[in-house]
Amino acid sequence: MNKSSFGLPEKVIFCKKCVESNQRFLSSVQHKATSDEKKDTVLFDKEGVCLACRYFENKEKIDWNLKEKELIDILDRHRRNDGHYDVVVPGSGGKDSVFTSFILKEKYNMHPLTCTWAPGIYTEVGWRNYKAWINSGFDNYLFTPNKRIHGLLTKLAFKNLLHPFQPFVLGQNSFAAKVAIEKKIKLVIYGDGLSEKGVGKINQNKKNTSIDRWHYATKDDPIYFGGVNEKDLREKYNLTNNDLFPYMPIDEEMIYNSNLEILPITNHINYNPQNNYYFAKEKIGLETNPDGRSEGTYTKYQSLDDKLDGLHYYTWFIKTGRGRATEDAALEVRNKIITREEAIALVKKFDGEFPKKYFKDCLNYMGITEKEFFETIEKFRPPHIWKKENGSWVLKKAVWHNENS
Repeated sequence: MNKSSFGLPEKVIFCKKCVESNQRFLSSVQHKATSDEKKDTVLFDKEGVCLACRYFENKEKIDWNLKEKELIDILDRHRRNDGHYDVVVPGSGGKDSVFTSFILKEKYNMHPLTCTWAPGIYTEVGWRNYKAWINSGFDNYLFTPNKRIHGLLTKLAFKNLLHPFQPFVLGQNSFAAKVAIEKKIKLVIYGDGLSEKGVGKINQNKKNTSIDRWHYATKDDPIYFGGVNEKDLREKYNLTNNDLFPYMPIDEEMIYNSNLEILPITNHINYNPQNNYYFAKEKIGLETNPDGRSEGTYTKYQSLDDKLDGLHYYTWFIKTGRGRATEDAALEVRNKIITREEAIALVKKFDGEFPKKYFKDCLNYMGITEKEFFETIEKFRPPHIWKKENGSWVLKKAVWHNENS
């Protein structure tokens, strides 16, 4: 691995207001050929503040009543009273999808069809939350991909890209749009916006559609899965069109011709994850992590449904030096739930924690040994982020280090 691995900036810097670093990818590795393809990362202004923090500062100046009126105008264009669904709400039954689906249905009188791309390996608490969400009064499409194919793609993505979550991302991000097109529904609204987590701006194309949450491609675009060309993948593993179809991007022409509007509710409703948790707790009895917190972080209500989730954040930490606790703490600083000092202490204590709870399940799912796992991990440590001290790997630069060092 050379210093340009993953296209990350060689000099590591941290936001002066939160704990985010410039090593955070703005989007997951998707239909890309290699692990070191140039990636966009979090941007900082001249004062050393990330654009996500600046976005939150600007949120305090936004007229949210006006933004809500804009939302109502959008909903009015799509609302139907003929028994047909008028909005697709993707989600897992977590805090954000519960909040979004309930307010669309109860406050704005929409008729949502919810849809769910199943996790690689459901956790017990995740499955209970999903059922509680649907049982509270929503129709739902649950798509469970072929586990043999999903396990293979997960293995390839882990070994070639150190990104075991790539197959889930590929499937989930385009699933809601595919459902909407199939059901002739013209509106998709999801719960969490990328501006909240790192982009610091709302990215939209000419069709008022967020292009960061789902995939599109022209007919000539090469497609890769787990770093392997689609054609080579089919030939080597004897895969069919049906095997890979759920993971394929949507053709660009189909998107524009369908006149879809796709947007996050955060464009129009000002909320924070903690408030959504309390909302979902009241509405469906949302359960939190039975262990008190999730591995790699201090929070108990984030991304609970997939046993592969902890592995995903751990590999993220290996590649970028920032993990699950950084993600959670940065957002809570921006929402003024904790201070930067508290966030630094939490990141120091929990970031990079090894995901031991479901480790064996993850190995079995990918069909690899512990030896293969750790050999792969060591191949992907960027030398500008990691160094060895007394036989152990440590970060060269961490948010709790002296900022002048």
